[in-house]
Amino acid sequence: MHLFPEEVAESFRADGWWTGTTWSDLLAGHRSAIGHRLSLADAPNRSSFMAGEPRRLTWEEVGDQVDRISRVLFDHGVRRDVVVGVQLPNCVELPLVLLAVARLGAIVTPFPVQYRRHELSGMTTAAGAEVLVTATQAVGRPLAADAVGLCGDVPTLRTVLAFGPDVVDGAQPLDARVAQAGADSPALVEHLASLDLGSNDCVTLVWTSGTEGTPKGVPRAYGDWEVLGAACSQAPRLGPDDVLLNPFPMVNGGGLAGMFIPWITLGATLAQHHPFDLDVFVGQIESERVTYTCAPPLVLDTLVADDTAFEQHDLSTLRAVGSGSAPLSGWMIARWERDHGVEVLNLFGSNEGGVLFGDPETVPEPSDRGRLFPRYGVEGMPYRVDVAHAMQARLVSLDDGDEVTTPGRAGELRLKGPTIFAGYWDRGRHGFDADGWFCTGDVFEISADSPSYLMHVDRAKDLIIRGGFKISAAEVEALVIADDRVAEVAAVAMPDARLGERVCLFVVPRDPADAPTLDQLVARLRDQQVATFKWPERLEVVEALPRNAIGKILKRELRILLAQPAHPVPSH
Repeated sequence: MHLFPEEVAESFRADGWWTGTTWSDLLAGHRSAIGHRLSLADAPNRSSFMAGEPRRLTWEEVGDQVDRISRVLFDHGVRRDVVVGVQLPNCVELPLVLLAVARLGAIVTPFPVQYRRHELSGMTTAAGAEVLVTATQAVGRPLAADAVGLCGDVPTLRTVLAFGPDVVDGAQPLDARVAQAGADSPALVEHLASLDLGSNDCVTLVWTSGTEGTPKGVPRAYGDWEVLGAACSQAPRLGPDDVLLNPFPMVNGGGLAGMFIPWITLGATLAQHHPFDLDVFVGQIESERVTYTCAPPLVLDTLVADDTAFEQHDLSTLRAVGSGSAPLSGWMIARWERDHGVEVLNLFGSNEGGVLFGDPETVPEPSDRGRLFPRYGVEGMPYRVDVAHAMQARLVSLDDGDEVTTPGRAGELRLKGPTIFAGYWDRGRHGFDADGWFCTGDVFEISADSPSYLMHVDRAKDLIIRGGFKISAAEVEALVIADDRVAEVAAVAMPDARLGERVCLFVVPRDPADAPTLDQLVARLRDQQVATFKWPERLEVVEALPRNAIGKILKRELRILLAQPAHPVPSH
């Protein structure tokens, strides 16, 4: 399945952004050249969230496991452009499955393990997924049993394959099948020989957070990932000898472009981490001799608030950390760099390819790097990332549609360039303006301190980011308004020191004498198998929601009310 018009694809090839290299090409090269080197490692606490002892695989072993998994998938009908869903935690099996699906010329669509039937049913249906790969048990939930339950909801879904013991009826035992899959069948040999995959072929389908109530599929081709992977390697100056520690779900742009693609591109070493645990995280930096990782701002703040972690562990191999999703503290950046010699990168991105990088060259002052990003198109800007020179950006006022060219006025960031995707799954160029600019939905201003920089102001799209997971306020509102006790509802981001934001509901009850409680609303979402991170954690019952002259709810006024004491948070 080709994603870009041929003239666009040819321009990317001519300019050197696309080389025609596939993931299978990269794996074959590493297997041949550095097959003996450590490639992939589980977290030491694997048995606490998924069956099995921690695994450590060389590049040769990675290649062998990928071949074996692909043989099982082929036996279950996976062919070119077939969509395969994957729901696994950050274990070694996740990147192995991604590569196995790619070997067959199929398309992989990965899902967070937090997603339940409510989310999975809609996404697998929209994707037309035919096979779902998961685990019997992971993160305390029966993932395989849940996946089998989807078969009645999703017309195309015909096969569930599960890692782990005690496979439920309706699912196929993947471990046993992989162990038996020792050689390519003649049919598979013929299939592989028939493939002529290139940069414009779709290999992944990832998902937005549904800012309009329904998540949108973001298809990506090999060439897309080549461009993004190069950028995410160049920003922290990664090479084949680096050891990457991945704490983010390897299911979207952050985990894939930031960790998976640099790993497979460079032939580096990748250590998986799940679920986030600060002690385990620090221990892995020491034991795996990690050189680069990413973490939320609060984690980086915590580690340098005092030097306990550095006194108790040898973290001397660490030379760079990436962060984002919220402004970074200048003091935190300064302490990492001045006291520990670890540079801090401020990263901003989306699944659609809207990416900005702040590093010590482009934003030297730590107090600025936590809040500013270099503008594309600025002459003399010392970009580390090659593709930055090919990107175009403009700010457009959401009030009158005029381009913003002076400081102090907010505008939506719109982008063009090789990092931007071709268009949404089955929705084409939705999200692009008439001139072909991708509308990011993020609001920036040109910095008053220097016109060479942008400052993030707000999200035009109504998202709540809880612990790195993006939650559609519209989706939560649609679920809650179905309660017949609720007349009106608004979901608002409530600031939280640990998670960044939590979900707060403002509800207008139909009958003030019978207003729903927080526990009742949470129970409703639980019964609908909605992912727990989307559950509301504060409820405010109000007589009316503030609205502007055209009836739009004024959520900024609701946020002011959040300074009031909250109701107790239910246990998840």
